[in-house]
Amino acid sequence: MNLSSAPYPNDIKRVGVEPVNARRNRQPRYAPRKKIFPKRAEGRFRRFKWIVMLITLGIYYLAPWVRWDRGPYAPDQAILIDLCSRRFFFFFIEIWPQEFYYVAGLLVMAGFGLFLVTSAVGRAWCGYACPQTVWVDLFLVVERAIEGDRNARMKLDAGPMSFAKLRKRVVKHSIWLLIGVVTGGAWIFYFADAPSLFVSLLTGRAPAAAYTTVAILTATTYVLGGLMREQVCTYMCPWPRIQGAMLDENSLVVTYNDWRGEQRSRHAKKALVNGLSVGDCVDCNACVAVCPMGIDIRDGQQMECITCALCIDACDGVMDKLGKPRGLIAYATLSEYSSNMSVATDEGRTAVQPSRVRNEDGTFVPAIRHFDWRIIYRPRTVFYAVAWASVGVAMLVHLTFRERLELNVVHDRNPQYVLESDGSLRNGYTVRVLNMVPTPRDVNISLVGLEGATMRIPEFGKEDARSFTVHAEPDAATTLKVFVTRKPTGAAINEFLFVIEDTDHADRATYRAAFNAPGDIK
Repeated sequence: MNLSSAPYPNDIKRVGVEPVNARRNRQPRYAPRKKIFPKRAEGRFRRFKWIVMLITLGIYYLAPWVRWDRGPYAPDQAILIDLCSRRFFFFFIEIWPQEFYYVAGLLVMAGFGLFLVTSAVGRAWCGYACPQTVWVDLFLVVERAIEGDRNARMKLDAGPMSFAKLRKRVVKHSIWLLIGVVTGGAWIFYFADAPSLFVSLLTGRAPAAAYTTVAILTATTYVLGGLMREQVCTYMCPWPRIQGAMLDENSLVVTYNDWRGEQRSRHAKKALVNGLSVGDCVDCNACVAVCPMGIDIRDGQQMECITCALCIDACDGVMDKLGKPRGLIAYATLSEYSSNMSVATDEGRTAVQPSRVRNEDGTFVPAIRHFDWRIIYRPRTVFYAVAWASVGVAMLVHLTFRERLELNVVHDRNPQYVLESDGSLRNGYTVRVLNMVPTPRDVNISLVGLEGATMRIPEFGKEDARSFTVHAEPDAATTLKVFVTRKPTGAAINEFLFVIEDTDHADRATYRAAFNAPGDIK
């Protein structure tokens, strides 16, 4: 065969595929969905996606089964959202309802983290760690295992219904539904003891809310991950429309470097023999075939692109076969791309000229910019990183030094005070002692201030004193009725402190209370 007329360099076959979400040919708003049959990619980014998928799914499905010993008075599930007791357990951390600001802090950290990742490496969250992406990848694994890769799936989809086709479809959708059931089941295990709830689910003794939640999550996982796929990212998710505010000219995004790829030619050797200038792109459509979003990255940046980088793997494989350097499609910044494009087009005065970017030996000219990891460290990313770390450190410091003993006092509303036969005044209070550790302890409650006053706790007897020792149950609130009595002293000070502290003085809490008397403004 005459190599100069070979239709495809080194037998690189052109994939017959058109981008479903082509920017140059937008579909009408309510056009029927066109199915996408992404070809399996191989390469470093695909391997990285496998790793991320295994880690994220492993954490999600297995985390409720991890045990953590907190002693005999607390649950031993490492991660537990205990709605009945209104507490959240995360290994050695326990968060109570009044400490919801920790959850708010985590949400702030998540926001700054997302801003940091997006400003540094574009929509890497969408391409690698978003639950929609992870479950779609998982569903595609099942689909390929049953129906084959791209061509086989397209042929099966276009063919008439047969027993073999029906069998494959039933098996595929059954496994998808099973994945949905497991997904919903794993979710509810975070809200109750996983082994006990699992047995209850199997025996039909679980609460109706558990079965309802599993059914809803099964349906959403099946529909979003198996049937809608890319439409969730394109039409339902707001992040593609927000990301523009997070990107700048130094953000890394998946980029087709047309400064070295144009002009495209499927007959490169013939074109070179004829003295024509051609770029590295052989228009094989490998990048389009592997794209799970159905776009052509060569059209430039698009809202649908989730920067999963599978097109990079596909293109790098073609470049390897052609003996050309990788990176025709690569993570690049806008500033880097614009600089190289300026070199290739003589600052926009001509079309892309391959001779302007390469030396005679095929290497790139010195003016061509290449990725420098230091570009990630710039004011915007540093600000996001510092803000993210600051919130995290502040939360850790507060967690370390927070008090695990709290006191809340409510004055009786009616009557405001009682005048006793000896002229003394008595006020009633409801005192709530919150022991926030998973062990019982003895707590001393005392009065500070209010000279001449004593208190009485009816359940301890009729004794009056300035202090009492209360047994506080582990991880629970102990509620006491307390009467404070004060003999007439003529003093005008009607404020005092309830003070609680455990017997070894490890924790201490106070509450400023008012002692009402005749003539006080209520």
